[in-house]
Amino acid sequence: MRSVDDARPPSRREMWIHMLLYPGHTLPTAIAPVLVAAGLAIHDRVFALGPAVLALVAGWLVQLGGVLTDNHENLVRHPSDREHPQLVLALRHGALTLFGLRAAIVACFGAALAIGVYLVHLGGIAVLAIGLAAIAAAVLYSAGPAPFGARGLADPVFFAFFGTVSVVGAYYVQAASALGPVAFGEVLPAGLPLAAVALSLPVGALTTNILIIDDIRDREFDAVKGKNTIAVRFGARWSRAEFLALLGFAYAAPPWFAAELEFGPWALLPLASLPYAASLARAVLTRDRFEDLVPMTPKAARLLVLYSLLLAVGVAKA
Repeated sequence: MRSVDDARPPSRREMWIHMLLYPGHTLPTAIAPVLVAAGLAIHDRVFALGPAVLALVAGWLVQLGGVLTDNHENLVRHPSDREHPQLVLALRHGALTLFGLRAAIVACFGAALAIGVYLVHLGGIAVLAIGLAAIAAAVLYSAGPAPFGARGLADPVFFAFFGTVSVVGAYYVQAASALGPVAFGEVLPAGLPLAAVALSLPVGALTTNILIIDDIRDREFDAVKGKNTIAVRFGARWSRAEFLALLGFAYAAPPWFAAELEFGPWALLPLASLPYAASLARAVLTRDRFEDLVPMTPKAARLLVLYSLLLAVGVAKA
């Protein structure tokens, strides 16, 4: 266990960039679904750069708001937290304040909503529903009287929002921009193609695996804080089995995309990332110390982006 007393206070830059904004985690999980949605939009000839970029920025801001909310709640509920000693020190020395965190949370969600106003203009009420649901999920993960992140319910929520909701939402605003919300609905009565949902599934699986690594790594700290993640409730072995199942699912999907969705051999491109995935899986299965698992979260995030980029290219070229 790390000691709060032994840690040095972080600089403001270190604190805000590396510990709170956490770009190695939040940027990949925001970029990946937009890449896949853009690939499908190119394939369907409805690609729109502006809405795609706005969907990316809005999604990233919602994630940042969720990360900041999680840190705020952690510092309020566990002011002597040994998991984040540098943030505790920053709070003690005044380099970080709870008011400052709350202001940053409001700014993130406020900016996301401001972008959402334009996206709602493009895609209608469905976009508003998606945005509000995403913000609610980001907040309720760690805040409120019954945060679902502390009850072992985060995995399916991550899968749904970082996978299906994010890919489908980013595709929808592009198609609505290209065709108009009414015309889009006339062309596709359900409002979106089945392919958008199908392609979102491996994105959700690989994103959930980032959370699983975090939960395996943090399980001793989480147990002390009463945070009943799946790794705490059922043990690291169960979480590792879940990790392998989701990884296997992600790599079983491209052949199905090629054959059943008729994207052809190009849809097999994500299989080129298998060696990197195997290296990550080996580390997750064999490493147990906190310090040894810390680098695995950004590595899983890089795998997510690599896989999504290859999938986007394959779908666009099909």
